[in-house]
Amino acid sequence: MSYRDLYLSKSPLIISPSEDSDPAAIIYGIPFDSTHSYKPGTRFGPDAIRDAFNNIEIFHPQFQIDLASVNIQDLGNIHHTVNVEEMTEMVNKLTGELIKKDKLLVILGGEHSLTYGTYTAFPKDTGYIVFDAHFDLRSEYAGVRLSHAAYLRRVVEKNGAENIIHVGARSFVGEELAFLKEHKIKTITERDIRDGKGPKLVNDMLSTFKKTYVSVDLDVLDPAFAPGVGNPEAVGITSRELFDMIYAMEGHKIACLDVVELNPTYDTGATASLAAKLISTMIAMNIK
Repeated sequence: MSYRDLYLSKSPLIISPSEDSDPAAIIYGIPFDSTHSYKPGTRFGPDAIRDAFNNIEIFHPQFQIDLASVNIQDLGNIHHTVNVEEMTEMVNKLTGELIKKDKLLVILGGEHSLTYGTYTAFPKDTGYIVFDAHFDLRSEYAGVRLSHAAYLRRVVEKNGAENIIHVGARSFVGEELAFLKEHKIKTITERDIRDGKGPKLVNDMLSTFKKTYVSVDLDVLDPAFAPGVGNPEAVGITSRELFDMIYAMEGHKIACLDVVELNPTYDTGATASLAAKLISTMIAMNIK
């Protein structure tokens, strides 16, 4: 029995426009938010993203790609659990199985703790670029070592820091800043982005990797653009600045995209639509 059969439910799903070819992307969701520390509800994020994806335009004139003729394979959500260790073990095994297909993998969150399980399923030389208002480098949060506020520290402890790029942090504590400097984690700062340097820095940094895992915590955006997140932080980047950096990834091998921390309870629909557009763009950009 495969981990797909063991861990995944079969609905609800993104409506695949076409099933006449090999999938251009494989999708699954992780409805988990048990270590939340502010606004609960990101466990409902995967299905909200699906609903938005099924209702946006998926033609991309800049790439001359119409996803209406593309097979997008949605495998459903993992079985719900409130245990973070159980969740990360499930998604680590499932992701390890799916990456053997060598297709773009898209993961719908869910809180950011899930990335500890998914990213560490990839070979250690896989680049990791994360867009996030927070560093998530705490030694623990609320007495929990594996949480949305500490997952990246666990990644560094397991894999090292040499392949990590952090983009857009604007809210952190002294402990995290000290850990960041000690381990020489590469950053693209919010000031770099405001000064218009973000796209070039992303392109240059990704050029050192054969393939890259991209993680987008939607709270990297200012709440004016993404109000529906678990831990909103004021004075963030714009949606255009984020997409300019995503477009800068064209030509690089993207192995996986996860989109996390969408909280539909507090959303106007704008955040889910943005998440769906992000996924649609990444799929179109990576079609050969």
